[in-house]
Amino acid sequence: MSTTPNPGDQIVGAELARACGRFADEKQASEVTILDLRGLSQLCDFFVICTAGSEPHLKAIREHALKSLTDQHAVKTNHRDGVAESQWIVLDFIDVIVHILHQDRREFYALEDLWADAPRLDWKTGEVLESTASTPADETEMAMTFVEED
Repeated sequence: MSTTPNPGDQIVGAELARACGRFADEKQASEVTILDLRGLSQLCDFFVICTAGSEPHLKAIREHALKSLTDQHAVKTNHRDGVAESQWIVLDFIDVIVHILHQDRREFYALEDLWADAPRLDWKTGEVLESTASTPADETEMAMTFVEED
């Protein structure tokens, strides 16, 4: 019995994003977040964003995700960028891009804020989490707040 997955066993899309989240969690990444960018970006369909506490931790998350995806799902990256010393590593799977960031970098670049309109998915269940994006009612209320009376 072969332990090597068949190419037909490859996963894509939300299933791949969830697997990336799971593998990051297995290496104790914190704040694992999946953003559903379908309909919002032509770059990819999903961002997986997670936080590492140190440079060795960044490397450990990256290596575990890459090995697990290859071994279990026959999935390999299209491109990799960044090194642990930069405190931001990117794994590009075409429809899913994984961002592994040190806490300082994650706070500074605030990817979740840049993509505030993107629904969040629970990496464990795949369900859409409650949106943190503003609604039209919130925007109207904000606009009314800034209107000066004559």
